[in-house]
Amino acid sequence: MRIVLGVLLALNLIGAGLVLFPPGGSAEDLERQLATLQSQIGQRRALVEQTRKHAIAVEKARADGDQFLGQYFLARRTAYTALLTDLNAAAQSSGIKPRETAYATEPIEGSDTLSMMAITANFEGSYRDVMNFVHAIDASPRLLIIDSLTAAPEQGSNLLAVSLKVDTFVREEPEAQAGDGVQSVVTVANGTSAGAGR
Repeated sequence: MRIVLGVLLALNLIGAGLVLFPPGGSAEDLERQLATLQSQIGQRRALVEQTRKHAIAVEKARADGDQFLGQYFLARRTAYTALLTDLNAAAQSSGIKPRETAYATEPIEGSDTLSMMAITANFEGSYRDVMNFVHAIDASPRLLIIDSLTAAPEQGSNLLAVSLKVDTFVREEPEAQAGDGVQSVVTVANGTSAGAGR
């Protein structure tokens, strides 16, 4: 009987311990753990959503950058001809006469595909024509930066001798990137274009 009573007492104590201290914790402990897990899940979801938004923003910025380069950075092989055509068209519409033209390209430090092109062009015309010419360049859809402009009166006339330096950016096309990147300078007379070897 003592043995039986002892076993029953032990079983009662074990049962009471399981009731008071369940293996997974009390109901309050389980609720606290559940709340903690739900909070962690919410934080992880917010982090994933933020990361997704950052990825979308990066892709959009990359697409916008590529679009900007394609729109404002001309291909090196055709940049000089295109810009010279634009300058001559602006000069013709403004009433000034184009003279000698030269250009030089230099690679941009830190970039293997972008270069700076500087065009120095000489013109002849009246003050009003020069102002109209500058306005036409400023209104150009291309990315043209007027670096300097000097005008001097010509003796015996009301015309001005104008020297204009315009900077712009050019990009190397994939098949043209094998060049050595040496600075190139070309001088052209009377506003006609000529190719330049690298």
